[in-house]
Amino acid sequence: MYKQAGVDIDLAHKLLGKVKKKMAATRRPEMLVPIGGFGGLFQIDLSRYKKPVLVSSIDGVGTKLMVAAMMEKYDSIGHDIVNHCVNDIAVQGAEPLYFLDYIGIGKLRSPLYEHVLSGIADACKKVNCSVLGGETAEMPGMYGEDFDLVGVITGVVEKDRLINGTKIKPGHIAIGLPSNGLHTNGYSLARSILFEKCDYGVDTELRELNGDTIGEALLKPHTCYWAAIKAVMEEKLPLHGIAHITGGGLYDNVPRILPPDVDVIFDKKTISVPPIFSLIVDEGQIEDVEAYRVFNMGVGMVLFVPPKAVNKTLALCKHAGFSPFVCGEVVKGKSRVEVK
Repeated sequence: MYKQAGVDIDLAHKLLGKVKKKMAATRRPEMLVPIGGFGGLFQIDLSRYKKPVLVSSIDGVGTKLMVAAMMEKYDSIGHDIVNHCVNDIAVQGAEPLYFLDYIGIGKLRSPLYEHVLSGIADACKKVNCSVLGGETAEMPGMYGEDFDLVGVITGVVEKDRLINGTKIKPGHIAIGLPSNGLHTNGYSLARSILFEKCDYGVDTELRELNGDTIGEALLKPHTCYWAAIKAVMEEKLPLHGIAHITGGGLYDNVPRILPPDVDVIFDKKTISVPPIFSLIVDEGQIEDVEAYRVFNMGVGMVLFVPPKAVNKTLALCKHAGFSPFVCGEVVKGKSRVEVK
């Protein structure tokens, strides 16, 4: 009767069984029991730390899921949620330890389920983060054919290595790490302009997108910046602040880490704007201020260092696989951002 009501318990077990090996491959030594218990167990190796601080974050993928559904392509969505969460704790210097996912869905189906979970496992393994557990809630009548995806992450950092922005001073330099597109923010506006106003589809090909379809450009996975941040931290450079540029763009995210007596002035000419943003801004006739407040506009992460550490930081980020660039400077002010 439960199956007739819309909940297929057997299917859930069957599909989960297809990805259990991938999930198990993420297991760190500190994880005490396999996935499947009522609660995940993770014993921190206290011999590695003097004063460990746990850092946690929770986030979702938002309406990017609707683009994935339009394309019937779900393998990158797991990377999106993991990478977003990893970045959110990395800005405070935290190493990712374990991750939990929540999928709420109207009707469980294959291969959506396996593709999402496989992406989560692959992204976690890449940063040595255990998949500690998760929850799949099949709720007919709640989501229809849609679904939601949420991730929760916990990391750890030595207390005296915490990065919180308090040491940022006038003269500090802002180093940008490029994004590959929208990441996981701004999709409601992007969909409104591209699909409703312009009547494009996910398969629409435009010269401006350099070979990508609209859907492919929108679905590029959120970049994970942990490798660059870890490299700079391991060299013990004076990395005094980091901002993850998500919803709110440079205008709203950078002030979250600024002391009350400084501003940051960003130079637009230094930022390489991905083609998908130029298309959205042009078609939607979006003012610059709003564009840089809704979207990341090509800057996925901003690192703040004193001038003496700029060259070494750039070199380490480049060696980690990124194309870093100087994009701004800290001046006296009132915890505000200017993009000009």
